[in-house]
Amino acid sequence: MAQLYYKYGTMNSGKSFEIIKVAHNYEEQGKQVLIYSPSVGARGNEDRVGSRVGFERAAIPVYEHTDMLVSVKERIAADSSVKIYCVLIDEAQFLHKKQIAQLTQVVDELNIPVMAFGLKNDFQNELFEGSYHLLVQADKIEEIKTICWYCDRKATMVIRFLDGQPTNTGEQIQIGGNEDYKPVCRRCYHTAFRQS
Repeated sequence: MAQLYYKYGTMNSGKSFEIIKVAHNYEEQGKQVLIYSPSVGARGNEDRVGSRVGFERAAIPVYEHTDMLVSVKERIAADSSVKIYCVLIDEAQFLHKKQIAQLTQVVDELNIPVMAFGLKNDFQNELFEGSYHLLVQADKIEEIKTICWYCDRKATMVIRFLDGQPTNTGEQIQIGGNEDYKPVCRRCYHTAFRQS
């Protein structure tokens, strides 16, 4: 029985690398997967999933108007001789409520497992729209862990930096790398803002 999985972690926890690894494991057994990535989260290439360790894979871009159920059905119809064994979603926090609902339809109506990977909370510790609805709808939820940038505790939050200083103001979505965001534990998050 297919299920909807939500695997979340902070920045630098290896979410995109995990997608590439899962895709490889399926394909090594001759099982085809579909990989999707929201265009808003693309770090330069909207049709790629790239990990910070240098691996990347082709992905199907997801736009604001993309219907996830229709897209998967179209991919199946394009080559009915190929079975889709899993749908993988990178940067799932950027999906909208309706797209999460469509992913549940992929699972429930097409009997295809969906594994969504993404951030849970933003730099202000607010849930993203996609994260919120995945937490509500997912059959299984798993944390991908990493350590705090500043100490040896588990990172559960993210600090955004502006001109080298921690900030908790600005737009929720601002694509950046290690110079813009750091994964941190709760203690280091609060310490950073008490000192700034």
